[in-house]
Amino acid sequence: MPAIPPSLLPILMLFASNVFMTFAWYGHLKFKGHPLPLVIMVSWGIAFFEYWLAVPANRWGSEVYSAAQLKTMQKVITLVVFACFSVLYLKEPLGWNHALGFAFIAAGAFFIFHKWS
Repeated sequence: MPAIPPSLLPILMLFASNVFMTFAWYGHLKFKGHPLPLVIMVSWGIAFFEYWLAVPANRWGSEVYSAAQLKTMQKVITLVVFACFSVLYLKEPLGWNHALGFAFIAAGAFFIFHKWS
């Protein structure tokens, strides 16, 4: 069985961790009738698994990427995961303004990853 390349492993783990974190932070919006303390505890339990993915992703990713690159990657992944979550789970449409804002963030990511020397 082939090993996952060191440059790809942190990206996959950050995607998975962001799915957990997005559900932890926003999944409860479909359950507004539930008591807030219960929602907080469930969200905290979901976030526990996010940390089990994000921390090693950043540790192992730091062997290949700089901290700034890892953080930028995480933010872009967060937006991609959240956009899908918003449309598919919350049933909230994304408009042209969201696309434009995401495009500006993607442009920022380009500058972080581009070598200028």
